[in-house]
Amino acid sequence: MAQVFRVERNKNFTVMSNHHFKNKDLSLKAKGLLSLMLSLPEDWNYNMQGLASLSRDGIDSVRAAIKELEYYGYVERNMIRNEYGLFTDTEYIIREIPIGQENE
Repeated sequence: MAQVFRVERNKNFTVMSNHHFKNKDLSLKAKGLLSLMLSLPEDWNYNMQGLASLSRDGIDSVRAAIKELEYYGYVERNMIRNEYGLFTDTEYIIREIPIGQENE
């Protein structure tokens, strides 16, 4: 006899694509970080320190997962420069499904 687990989803939950969960190329760490990032509000500051503060993983672990997500097209980072040409911030584009894979 199979066991059945049910989860009540009546508050504080996130709806997201299953695409990254089914991607066998992604590590469990990258899948978890992307899920966490997709659950955060759009105005969240996605810096390494902020993401690392949400788990017991350190900055190096988060950085490795971000690089993996960038490689597979789920995350894009753009450096932002001020009027003097100095880097001031980083813009993160987070995708539930990488460009070109929308129909998979």
